[in-house]
Amino acid sequence: MAEPTRIGVRADAPYDVVVGTGLSAELPAMLGEDVRRVAVVHPRPLATRAVALSAQLAQEGYTASLVEVPDAEAAKSAEVAAHCWQTLGRLGFTRSDAVVGVGGGATTDLAGFVAATFLRGIRVVHVPTTLLGMVDAAVGGKTGINTAEGKNLVGAFHEPAGVVCDLETLQTLERAEMASGLAEVVKCGFIADEHILGICEADSAAVLDPASAALRELIERGVRVKAETVSRDFRESTSTGRDVGREALNYGHTMGHAIERAERYTLRHGEAVSIGMVYVAELARLAGRLDAATAARHRRVLQSLGLPTRYAGAPWRELRDAMRVDKKSRGDRLRFVIIESVGRPAILQAPPDALLEGAFARLAG
Repeated sequence: MAEPTRIGVRADAPYDVVVGTGLSAELPAMLGEDVRRVAVVHPRPLATRAVALSAQLAQEGYTASLVEVPDAEAAKSAEVAAHCWQTLGRLGFTRSDAVVGVGGGATTDLAGFVAATFLRGIRVVHVPTTLLGMVDAAVGGKTGINTAEGKNLVGAFHEPAGVVCDLETLQTLERAEMASGLAEVVKCGFIADEHILGICEADSAAVLDPASAALRELIERGVRVKAETVSRDFRESTSTGRDVGREALNYGHTMGHAIERAERYTLRHGEAVSIGMVYVAELARLAGRLDAATAARHRRVLQSLGLPTRYAGAPWRELRDAMRVDKKSRGDRLRFVIIESVGRPAILQAPPDALLEGAFARLAG
């Protein structure tokens, strides 16, 4: 068995993301000796895994309680967060106790938000069980829930004490879920690490294989891109001029989040981000900021992984209005993360409506 890989995130409270197999010993070390009570937040489909994890924690001397939440985006609501707060209150949790989020990105987003807000902040460790969770949601310290008006509009920055990415959990994922997670990895390739794109182009079948060395390398490279970006700009506050900072990680997400909302979150996050990257690449091309070959490369790489690259499921006006409440917007002006070449992110401020609609026409095909 290969040794686990440890990737450090240098935030205000530094922590490690551990990638490998057979990582059962990692969780107690991240929780620390001072923690006595642990709430294991999990969706119903992972109840068996959560029970096993709780039993392991009990053997280590912790008092573990299960907190079941809805699956996927249905978990990310104020009502579910309030249920979690009430449960922690009934269990008598104090600032010396901890939350463990077990599941996909929606579960770790919720668990992180609950930990960030209960008693103004208690310890949280994430155990992502999806590829998307490993390379994106569980890493970086952003937490959040959705509202009727948009995705992740309520949230907080709260670093986890650690992230455990056990690759064995990927063995049961559907192919579509694997592809969805790879969309976030491809994003890291376009904004920072072109070698990621090369691995996908060399053998798309291998990178969709949960047991392949190619996939493990992609996961580690994707986590490193996010860790390095977050370490430079934890609170997403340094985007000035050509220094885009953490905001670069939102590449493809402005349109992606609008599509998720239009589809009532029935589309996988990575699928929506895939479409969003194609849209913003076309937007940058029309604005004269990106060459046609790199814009076309987006479609080619994403299609090779089985990801969608076209969308006409909602009218332009609905998507435009949804993008106006995106977190990156300033006033009523839309603002997009683009790339000017692979590894060179930039900001496109307030593009004219004709350009925005023209890029959507290309997206709709």
